[in-house]
Amino acid sequence: MNVVLLCRVSTNHQDYNRQINELTEFCDKQGWNVCKVFANKISGAKTIEERTEIQDMITYVRAHDIDKVVVLEISRLGRNTLEALKVIQMLNEEGICLFVKNYNLETIVNGKINPVASLICTILLEIASMERLTIVERMTSGRNQYIAKCRAEGKKMGRPETYKKSGDAYREQYAKDISLLKKGISLRNVNSITGTSIMTLRKVKSMFVDVAK
Repeated sequence: MNVVLLCRVSTNHQDYNRQINELTEFCDKQGWNVCKVFANKISGAKTIEERTEIQDMITYVRAHDIDKVVVLEISRLGRNTLEALKVIQMLNEEGICLFVKNYNLETIVNGKINPVASLICTILLEIASMERLTIVERMTSGRNQYIAKCRAEGKKMGRPETYKKSGDAYREQYAKDISLLKKGISLRNVNSITGTSIMTLRKVKSMFVDVAK
């Protein structure tokens, strides 16, 4: 049996590789031949009809006598329930079976659309959508509680203030540079001798050499 893998691309490349490895291992155990891996790029800027990777996959399946499209999880098909169902519908219309590994679901059985699988896919997608919303709500609630607590305790919010090195610290750290600069040696030559960057030398020069003139 010839199959292709459809794996969702995200910012987490480890997750993408994990999908490929897990599905490839599963297909090997089933005796299925993995012919190609397609990257399902979830983009907020494109509709499902505009996403060329799905169209490319369908074209490949038609041309190479592919039996199934295999995914790890149903939620990998799209950003939301509607988008994922559109992918399933497109595959159904082409007579292409979608196999969802973690639930052992097949959308087409013996050449016919499997209504039970379609119903289960819809339910699973809705559950995944609800879980995402719950996570977002919890994160927002936690953040708001933290902000309220900090304000009540008089704590400053935002990034911590950048550490500013004192003049004495500069004088001690760059004593050799200051000595060379006071002798009239150029910034470039001092840089060659001490390794201190030109930008830092300019600052040191303005603090301890130029002010003394």
